[in-house]
Amino acid sequence: MNSYHIIISTPDGNVFDGDAVSLIVRGTEGELAILAGHIPFITAVKIGDCRIELPDETDKSATIGGGILTVSQKQTTLLCSKFEWK
Repeated sequence: MNSYHIIISTPDGNVFDGDAVSLIVRGTEGELAILAGHIPFITAVKIGDCRIELPDETDKSATIGGGILTVSQKQTTLLCSKFEWK
């Protein structure tokens, strides 16, 4: 699968800056799965779980605080109040 660039940042700084195959978070209307080539958009993100599938086919999981998800053609950025790796 194709990968794309993701930056995840909290008030304390970046917690992830790299390539991923998918990002799964809970938006205001339900779960979102962001893949390479997704249409650009911005949405609020709720407190909950976050899962990142890496290009080497491993998964990383975390718990996040509320925040904002921005998807553009260049990269995806998740700005959240809290981020803790599981």
